[in-house]
Amino acid sequence: MSTGLHRSTRIHHLYPRLVADIGGTNVRFALETAPGVLEETFPTLQDAAEDYLHQTGAQTVAHAAFGIATAVTSDQVRMTNHSWTFSIQALRDALGLQSLVVINDFTALALSLPHLPAHELRQVGGGAALEGGTIALIGPGTGLGVSGLIPVGNGYVPLSGEGGHTSFAPCNEEEVAIWRYAQARFGHVSSERFLSGSGLALIHEARLELAGQPAQHLTAADITRRALGGQCPACRASLDCFCGMLGTAAKGLALTLGARGGVYIGGGIIPRLGEEFVRSPFRSRFEDAGRLSGYLESIPVFVIESPYPGLIGATAALADFLRESNHA
Repeated sequence: MSTGLHRSTRIHHLYPRLVADIGGTNVRFALETAPGVLEETFPTLQDAAEDYLHQTGAQTVAHAAFGIATAVTSDQVRMTNHSWTFSIQALRDALGLQSLVVINDFTALALSLPHLPAHELRQVGGGAALEGGTIALIGPGTGLGVSGLIPVGNGYVPLSGEGGHTSFAPCNEEEVAIWRYAQARFGHVSSERFLSGSGLALIHEARLELAGQPAQHLTAADITRRALGGQCPACRASLDCFCGMLGTAAKGLALTLGARGGVYIGGGIIPRLGEEFVRSPFRSRFEDAGRLSGYLESIPVFVIESPYPGLIGATAALADFLRESNHA
């Protein structure tokens, strides 16, 4: 039995195919009715289920691929930032599928990168990407996703790991103090502890307490809205701190992978910042690497502004699986 995928011997048509992008906050489903053609996107599982019940008698789905926000290492899948847990094989059988591919959501997002149009990407510094070069991917949302694409032959192989849980590395005295604040509460402090929605709230909480200011008990959305609206200098400082931390994390990933094909930023937080992210401390922190600063200056960073890139990646994963299985 191969990790992350299951097949049966039943024969069905290749289309439509069901794909999903399952995060810690949002779930999006779509039907791929032809190669690269996505229809019937849904913001929630309930919408998808209701539509499925409505269409059950009209069409049969044989193949599916889900990108999910957790490590997929066996048949049993348990989400990191959600209560859902399931067996891939049992889910495949319950849905009457011939094949079901389940992969990490950032692995799916990585697979989408070669297919995203230029107008859905916002470049943040750097020069031109090296054609065929290694690509890095990072993105804060409910958690911190990390992946990449390694060039092999005429294509790429995606990375599947849990880089968001590597230990956080502070870069200045303020970040050391924030790290100590979190370490006293949680013990191990991962990059995800700060570079996520709850992480932004934690940064803001820590900065206020360390400055002797009263707590505000704001969510990441509150902090971002007040920061971008100019209503709260403390919120703006916390958001800048967050972007600087992300610059350091992206720098480490770019240096580790040799990502001269570019660094891409996904997730649910950064794409909402628009040009404010371009003006943030991110890029200066990204390029701050001593003797290797020149190496990093040439690497472009792209913020992914596509509406459903995870679904595009899931279709690519399913197409690869079916091709290797001689289905298509």
